[in-house]
Amino acid sequence: MFQLFPTVAFQSTRTFVASTLFGGLLLSASGSTFSVQTATTETSNASTHGLTRASLITGFEQGPYELTPERRALLNTIRYAEGTWKDGQDHGYTVMYGGGMFDDLSRHPERVVVKRYSSAAAGAYQFLPGTWKGVARELKLASFEPQHQDQAALHLAKRRGALKEIDQRGLTKAAMAKLAPEWASFPTSTGLSAYGQPVKSHQELASFYSKNLSNLKRQVNV
Repeated sequence: MFQLFPTVAFQSTRTFVASTLFGGLLLSASGSTFSVQTATTETSNASTHGLTRASLITGFEQGPYELTPERRALLNTIRYAEGTWKDGQDHGYTVMYGGGMFDDLSRHPERVVVKRYSSAAAGAYQFLPGTWKGVARELKLASFEPQHQDQAALHLAKRRGALKEIDQRGLTKAAMAKLAPEWASFPTSTGLSAYGQPVKSHQELASFYSKNLSNLKRQVNV
């Protein structure tokens, strides 16, 4: 979601790595393969099998939002737009603004990176520290682990009024416009960024979403 700001001071704390990976077999929109799996309280063990979250499409996990093929396709599309897709691999959940990586998933890294712009955005959905803290408090999310990032992103989509639209009609231009104030890479109704930053086109995002959703549904015969 990152919005960019002038350089400011930062703080960071890193102590340990806690990663959770999930999956079954699936062809991604980019042509790479990844897995399909339903969500359960025991899927954290999937990390030992090299599976990915990009295909986790059904069930509830540590939050109020149910996963569906439509919602997973939305999450994957946000990652694609924000530059953290990484062919569906889970290391997209540890990307900071500018492409650097962080290790500690116990919390948001809160590290300002200075590139063309300055930003502390991090994670699969490029959460700003203030945004993350607010959503984590609302949803009682205890860490920055991937499943919590997914829940937070769905919560932001709902708060913007886009989740119901996507559940019923898919990633329409109207849904993209609702998401544009949250994720700068999404286009407004006029096709521009809400923040004057580089933006994906309606057509590019709709195409990625449609192909990704089709592949997800094909695996479960929806």
